[in-house]
Parts: sequence; C-alpha cells; structure tokens
Amino acid sequence: MKKLFDKNEVIFAVVLIVIYVVGSTVMTQLSDMIGFGFLAEAVFGIALFAVLIAFIAKNNLYDHLGLCKSEVSAAKMLFYIPLPIIAAVGVIFGFAPQYEPAALATHTVYMLFVGFLEETIFRGFLFRGMAKNNMTAAVIVSAVTFGIGHIVNLLNGYDIVSNLLQIVYAVGVGLLLVFIFIRTGSLIACIAFHSLNNILAGFGSAQILVDLAGNEQGGQMINVGIRIVLTAAYLLYVLKSTPKKAALKD
Repeated sequence: MKKLFDKNEVIFAVVLIVIYVVGSTVMTQLSDMIGFGFLAEAVFGIALFAVLIAFIAKNNLYDHLGLCKSEVSAAKMLFYIPLPIIAAVGVIFGFAPQYEPAALATHTVYMLFVGFLEETIFRGFLFRGMAKNNMTAAVIVSAVTFGIGHIVNLLNGYDIVSNLLQIVYAVGVGLLLVFIFIRTGSLIACIAFHSLNNILAGFGSAQILVDLAGNEQGGQMINVGIRIVLTAAYLLYVLKSTPKKAALKD
C-alpha cells in the first residue's frame, strides 16, 4: 500500500474507492441474505476503518488528511452549528425510525464509520492527490463525485425532479465540505457532519413537510430545498469569513 501511495496518491485513492464501493455492495447483499439489515456492512466498515487508520498512523498522515485540529477558530466557523442543522432537517420536520430496532442499531454503527471512510478517501486521499497538480479540478471532482452517487435513488422510486434536487444538494454539500477542509486544514467537522447526516436519515421522515405538500414527493422536495438553501448560505459564509490562503498541510 505504501509503495502505491508514494507513487501516485490519486491511483491509491481510486483503488480504495473500488474496494469500498464493491465491498459495500457485496456486504449489502450479504445482509439481505442473512436477514439482518446493515450487519455485514457494519462489520465491513469497521474492518476497513481499522486497516485505514493503521496505515495512516504508520505513515503519520494525520495532518496530510486533515485528521487534526482546525487552523481556524471554531468561533470563526460559527462553531459549525449550521452543519448539524442541515443534517437534522428531516428529523426536525418529522421523527420516525425508518428501520426495525436491530437494523437501526447496525445502521447507526455503519454510518459512524461511513463518515470517516468516505471523507478520508474522497476528500482526503483523492482530493489531496489531485490538488497537488490542479486545485480547481480537485475541488470539482470532490463535489461532483459526492453528488453523482445519489443518481442511484432513481432506482429507489424517486422521480427525476426530486433526484436532480438531491444531486444539486449533494454537490453543494460536497463544495461546502471541501472548502471547509481547504480553509481550515481539518476534516474533523466534515467527518462528524457526514456521519450525523447519514445516521439521522434513519430517523427522519419530514412528515410535516409531506403533509404540507400533500404528497411524499412534494414533501421531500421541500426537505431537499431547505437543505440546499442552508448549505448555500453556509458555503457563502465560509468563503467570505475564512482566509483565502489554503490551510492544508503537506
């Protein structure tokens, strides 16, 4: 692993992405086969986390990947309060567990590790590897890859308009998180938000918005619309209030 990382960090990141995506897909099928939602995914997430954290520790990559203290004060970042608000919109407008208790527990455990894995791989290794040669391309790829993954929701019953809104929201979140990383030099807040956002998805129904719109799709569109507005507002704040000079460490 070390030789590949030293030779080409982008290729190293792509290999990790393939392992993560294929592994997650296979584990989802395994969980379905044994009839215990998210159990296999949770075990896989913990195992991959252990491998990655051991690699990071051995090669002292904490600062490189932003697993360190922010270079910008929490007060300057509004104590990151907008992030949990964005994550909690669905719960704020309707609390309803989406799975049975056992599956909800394994879902929560899995999502705790997903936040670390996806941020470290996509906004850590992949972004840092690309940023060495082209910062603009690195920012775009980091944001777009975060959004493209939501196209799969078309297979889950979402209409095209709702799915496009989700993609716009996800790209916006991707931009927000990468600029938080660039301006602060830390991925900690990004990891915490990512995990919280995914965990709360298992508890939120946005039922108030659904009732307001008169149907499920309309309610979810309002839900995503609120998230887009909040994300855009916080992104603008981050861009205006933090130093333009990148805080990323070598």
